[in-house]
Amino acid sequence: MYLYNSASHKKEEFVPHEPGRVSMYTCGPTVYHFAHIGNLRSYIMEDALEKLLRYAGYDVKRVMNITDVGHLASDADTGEDKMLKGAKREHKSVLEIAKFYTDAFFSDCKKLNIKYPDVVQPATGMIDEYIKVISALMDKGYAYFAGGNVYFDTSKLEKYYVFNDHDEEDLAVGVREGVEEDANKRNKNDFVLWFTKSKFEDQALKWDSPWGVGYPGWHIECSCISMKYLGEHLDIHCGGIDNAFPHHTNEIAQSEAYLGHPWCKYWMHVHHLNTNHGKMSKSSGEFLTVSLLEEKGYDPLVYRFFCLQSHYRKGLVFSWENLDNARAAYDKLIARVAALGTDGEVDQAAVQAYKDRFVEAVGNDLNTSLGVTALYDVLKADLNDATKRAVLDSFDQVLGLDLLKKADALKEQQAAPVEGAEEIEALIAKRLEAKKAKDWGTADAIRDQLKSMGVEIKDTKDGTTWARA
Repeated sequence: MYLYNSASHKKEEFVPHEPGRVSMYTCGPTVYHFAHIGNLRSYIMEDALEKLLRYAGYDVKRVMNITDVGHLASDADTGEDKMLKGAKREHKSVLEIAKFYTDAFFSDCKKLNIKYPDVVQPATGMIDEYIKVISALMDKGYAYFAGGNVYFDTSKLEKYYVFNDHDEEDLAVGVREGVEEDANKRNKNDFVLWFTKSKFEDQALKWDSPWGVGYPGWHIECSCISMKYLGEHLDIHCGGIDNAFPHHTNEIAQSEAYLGHPWCKYWMHVHHLNTNHGKMSKSSGEFLTVSLLEEKGYDPLVYRFFCLQSHYRKGLVFSWENLDNARAAYDKLIARVAALGTDGEVDQAAVQAYKDRFVEAVGNDLNTSLGVTALYDVLKADLNDATKRAVLDSFDQVLGLDLLKKADALKEQQAAPVEGAEEIEALIAKRLEAKKAKDWGTADAIRDQLKSMGVEIKDTKDGTTWARA
């Protein structure tokens, strides 16, 4: 299996630290609002990666944090805490906001067939761990206390910029838009490990620490949660491309300074979902949620299918037209699966051969579009229907499209007696007689009558078909 590693800027063969076992960390949501479908694209692709690894035979442990404190409006330690912002907006406590939006997030994940992680850890449950690691960083000379806060000293590192060689001028404090100068910092790239009331007097969640009453910075949370549950060596760290800097850059800095050795080998970053107006975000006016898709009549799995058709390292453009195209393709795919019979013996050797080819294709940097193409290859293959169903069901362990479940439901729906079917069939027969007699007025009147009953008819060379409009 090969993965593109954001840290090395190349595709590498995936070799876990411990043979056969994979430790995987995915940055979770900041639970101050609903997740928009741009956020959820990352979780869909990370889910596909986890399922592919399991499908290929690895024992995977995936950990996700829930950020319920410490994430400021700007990722560069400025602005208001996002959780406090959400609490003020809805006139609720921070913990009430966190509970509501955590539940909403996992509800969305369930609708999108995103597997629940093996470990989910809210940031507020790890305060002692943060204090332990920050204290160690201070003892080692990697952190300092200034103006009531604790900062990580990036000048102590041989290399700070891990993912990109940034332009120094662009990153200068006060030059980048939205970045305010923090006079307490020794270096412009230093970042906060622990805030005290010197930063915000009205912070809702606060804890005692050796440096005063306060709360952790956003970056320290993921490092500590990962190390607690996955140990000192992490195989894969996932997140959206916007997390690469500064969040993941800072995670690497503090983790490796604390551990004294390389920490995470493979970094996977999912690119943005864009609209015609640019990157989708909660503040851009294009705040699209799973619930909104459902309100407009879309099955959430149509959106999953839409995402899987594209590569995770390419920007994906969302439009209602593009989603309609995905829905049409998904519905046709389900109809083709529903047309398969169930009789016959499953050719297990063929199933294994197709599985091996699937792992090789999709395992080339999580190429899910090839995984979708493989579904159509199976439908066209010289296999009996029972074997085709078995192969499709096998692939669906990774793709998560509920192919057989949806197909079987469609079969049941098609087989169920339709209310008023006898009357409809009788009217169609009467219309056919009128057409044979060239009584076009009666034929048209019957068509209009059927239309008023919510029935659309279609004349074909094989006869007249009908469906509920």
